[in-house]
Amino acid sequence: MNKVKNISQLVVFQNKKIRRIWDEENEKWWFSVVDIVEVLTDSVNSRDYWFKMKIRVKGEDGIELSTICRQLKLIAPDGKMRETDCANTEGILRIIQSIPSPKAEPFKMWLAKVGYERIEESEDPEKAIQRAMRFYLKRGYSKNWVNQRLKSIEVRKELTDEWENRGVEEMAEFADLTDEITFAWAGMKTRDYKNYKNLKKENLRDNMTNLELVLNMLAEASTTEISKKVLPKNFAENKKNAREGGSIAGDARKKIEKRTGRRVVVKLNARGLNLIK
Repeated sequence: MNKVKNISQLVVFQNKKIRRIWDEENEKWWFSVVDIVEVLTDSVNSRDYWFKMKIRVKGEDGIELSTICRQLKLIAPDGKMRETDCANTEGILRIIQSIPSPKAEPFKMWLAKVGYERIEESEDPEKAIQRAMRFYLKRGYSKNWVNQRLKSIEVRKELTDEWENRGVEEMAEFADLTDEITFAWAGMKTRDYKNYKNLKKENLRDNMTNLELVLNMLAEASTTEISKKVLPKNFAENKKNAREGGSIAGDARKKIEKRTGRRVVVKLNARGLNLIK
């Protein structure tokens, strides 16, 4: 991790503070394990509990929990920065599974429920779409916006399928190609776009206006069609296509801005745009 920043160091859960740190490079929150343990066990010595827990789990399951943790510097109770065992969201959920506490049971039940839903969705993908619709409507998005957002998911999936057919395999390559498209139409790369809207883990598309979504879809759909036409043979050719597809939407954006006198790419996120309640 090259860019770890002390951003929003504390989050409150059940009136107890949990320290966390933002990994800008990988766009992940890392949480203090001992703070999580203290909340879920009410242990008077959470560090000792965590130490003994690692030994117990290794003896019972042969799993070394330390391997899913990173030593990161967090502010200790004495005010000094000290190395602390931290885990990202995935790691924390795995650790919770090994905590024999009534307070941990709701999390374990939730994990089981999510796992069951994903199995169902793999057998019937339409259920995933229905779940997404319920999720957005429950958050307060308008039905028109939700329909647009679901369409954008379809367009994105068609693009990633096309990239896979053209030899794109690594996640880093998908991210690079997405950056090319985003920069070509919006004038900034994905992470810069998220920073512009003051976002961290939030999905960028969930914080776009209808017009931003439409232009992003145009950029991705154009890239897909160009790829199907030219049949790129390597990553460099895919990258060229991504720039070309994004530029089509970029030209449309510039024309709209010239005609209306207003920026299409706005700084506000979903709450600022009143997309959600």
